[in-house]
Amino acid sequence: MSALELYPAIDMRGGKCVRLYKGDYNQETIYADSPFEMAKTFASQGAKWIHMVDLDGARDGKRIHDEDVIRAATELGVNVQIGGGIRSEDDVKHYLDRGVARVIIGSLAIQQPELAASFIEKFGPDKIVIGIDAKDGMVATHGWIETSSKSAIEVGQYFAERGAKTFIFTDIATDGTLMGPNLLANELLAEATGAEVIVSGGISSLADVKAVSHVSKNSTINGVIIGKAIYENRFTLSEALSEVSTC
Repeated sequence: MSALELYPAIDMRGGKCVRLYKGDYNQETIYADSPFEMAKTFASQGAKWIHMVDLDGARDGKRIHDEDVIRAATELGVNVQIGGGIRSEDDVKHYLDRGVARVIIGSLAIQQPELAASFIEKFGPDKIVIGIDAKDGMVATHGWIETSSKSAIEVGQYFAERGAKTFIFTDIATDGTLMGPNLLANELLAEATGAEVIVSGGISSLADVKAVSHVSKNSTINGVIIGKAIYENRFTLSEALSEVSTC
């Protein structure tokens, strides 16, 4: 079994690299002036993947930080996945045609599920990731501003039946809190869909990374997104990569 994949996160807002607390746009911390330079740092530390989120795009429903994303994908020799502000087939093509490895479909998966499913068929399950962001088990949209009537499990099963191979599950209650990940919710989604699940939200320590790695041995969980813990110097990406390589 391959080692757990690590996805250092770069959340972009106002041209800067930021982190929000529980998805609240009013509780923002700026960590770097350049998303590209942060991506460059992660690449130099051994990242194979970089997880980028266009927070402005997620809220406004259009691509805003695409130049930083494409530059990272084409210049750094790493795989980049991008979410936020992707609302059409043209948006998906814009990124995939310019070297981005995967596109994350979030709000659109709830608002227009048939359209989102068509992307999986058209571009392939390796190129389209379904992002499921949940508050108390219910899926949230529009940069987490609105909560839908769909449960994370319902959404996951719908897209798994339509060929989705990979989900990113974010428990909004833990995101940016350094409280530890909601492993149970991720395990339930993995079990319900049989698809690969990337854990997002709450990672605070190398022990948390190790816990996800341990759970991944007996489930289809195969990745973890790490953001604030790295920015707050709880540990380095290099240390985390070393941790999972020995698990």
